[in-house]
Amino acid sequence: MTDRTAGERAASPPAAGPDTDVDDTVNDTVNDTVNDTVEGTVQDRVADQQLADAPDDISGVDNFIEEGAPLEPTDLADEAEPDAGEPDAAQIQQALAERTADLQRLQAEYVNYKRRVDRDRELVRENATYAALAPIVDVLDTIDRAREHSELDEGFQAVADQLERVVTNAGLVKYGEPGDAFDPRLHEALSHIGEDPDVEVTTCKLIAKAGYRIGDRVVRAAQVLVVDPAGS
Repeated sequence: MTDRTAGERAASPPAAGPDTDVDDTVNDTVNDTVNDTVEGTVQDRVADQQLADAPDDISGVDNFIEEGAPLEPTDLADEAEPDAGEPDAAQIQQALAERTADLQRLQAEYVNYKRRVDRDRELVRENATYAALAPIVDVLDTIDRAREHSELDEGFQAVADQLERVVTNAGLVKYGEPGDAFDPRLHEALSHIGEDPDVEVTTCKLIAKAGYRIGDRVVRAAQVLVVDPAGS
């Protein structure tokens, strides 16, 4: 083989040798040192600025600096605000008593409301029953007068009996019999027909018209003729 010419030797790049490795190592070391120095300088300036902006009372901040933890603005706010603390037993008992009183008052109001509703409902029912049955009293009077004159025929007797059962089931009660003690709340005295030695109080002797009531409410007072005790 023949030797290369001088031009070819000049054009070829020099082979890497020990001097090139040393240059690379030096460059890497210089770059690392510069970067560490810059980062340290920036961190020192940031810390100085945070300390300059902090309030005079920085109790507790030294612990963060010594431990190397990052200092945040919220750390200063947490240190400055006092802890509210948990409520004590007396406060809890007082709150419990207040809530219990509120519930008891609400329950009492509900019970009273329910009683009023039930009472009003019963009153409405009684008024409706009274309004429906009061006009039938005259029909029942006609049936009684027909019975007094003669026996009712079979067809009319069946209708009369059915009507009386219906009004009785609806709550209409017939009252008034000869011999009952006179009660002005239940009876209307049409006349006094003298004295009777067999009675001790004023007594209903004859019943002109029977009385009717719904519960304790009088629909119509019984119309009666009364006698007084002897010597009254």
